[in-house]
Amino acid sequence: MMVREHIYFSGEVQGVGFRFRASMIANELGLTGWCRNLYDGRVECELQGEQSVINRFIVRIRNERWIDITSIERHEIPVDQREKSFNITY
Repeated sequence: MMVREHIYFSGEVQGVGFRFRASMIANELGLTGWCRNLYDGRVECELQGEQSVINRFIVRIRNERWIDITSIERHEIPVDQREKSFNITY
């Protein structure tokens, strides 16, 4: 079943290639959504796909070099049926 999560990543997540790696992983896994830096130092993402695949994304991004995630805040939100890709937003 398709789900969508709004996620905040905290820690060493800006200036370390997080959004680029998130895009690569999301595309490899077939997830849609978006990712952007926030002014408070966190990264905000929305990910859409199977729950197990979103969980795999989380495991993979946590294990990326240079990225040090100290906390993740996850909330399920309504699915966007129109969305077809994953984008880095600014």
